[in-house]
Amino acid sequence: MDKTKWLEDIKKLGININEKQLEKLDAFYNMLIEKNKVMNLTAITDKKEVYYKHFYDSLSIIKIVNLEKQNKLCDFGSGAGFPGIILGIIFPNLQITLVEAQLKRVNFLNEVIEKLDLKNIEAIHERIEDYVQKNEEKFDIIIARAVAKLSILLEWSVKGLKINGSFIAMKTDSKQEISEIKNALNILNMKIEKSIDFILPEYEAKRCLISIKKLSKTNKKYPRKYSEIKRRPL
Repeated sequence: MDKTKWLEDIKKLGININEKQLEKLDAFYNMLIEKNKVMNLTAITDKKEVYYKHFYDSLSIIKIVNLEKQNKLCDFGSGAGFPGIILGIIFPNLQITLVEAQLKRVNFLNEVIEKLDLKNIEAIHERIEDYVQKNEEKFDIIIARAVAKLSILLEWSVKGLKINGSFIAMKTDSKQEISEIKNALNILNMKIEKSIDFILPEYEAKRCLISIKKLSKTNKKYPRKYSEIKRRPL
């Protein structure tokens, strides 16, 4: 892998990665590949692909929000730690909560957090819709990367956002996703702030970022139970 080229592409995002951060990214990659031998964390294992399709992709969120001006961020459905672990390494100003429903993955995330000494990140084993009930209006930003349909993601997460906080979806098709959430936006009193479409360097893969603002306190009836959300999305 041409690390110099990758760093140049990251620099085009407006991010300068120092040597210590690069060492942590390399260590994370090695832990990911080793653990992936015994559990399903990622189908992507080639180093160049991981650095672009996971690491660069995670950092691309800077295109739609200035993370240096944010404080509390939640990455739900964090899986193997994308984007939360990567954001925590590069933006130490962020206090990041990773919410993941699969205990094995949470255990892996905690191993990474401990080994890389990421004091600004915590991993929680819980469903997001249950977690936000106990952590209402806690976060400035909530992020989800390729977890579920956007209308479902909004209902799952909205209660955890501060008023005027933003939910950011990392997707591949903004037009289709946005066309399907008008009803959810009205019910949850949210509005689309911005959407950005771009191409992932080196792989010509479509990506989009959608930022949606919470305008007022969330009605107590939301989020509904998981089974009802899945059966009857807003």
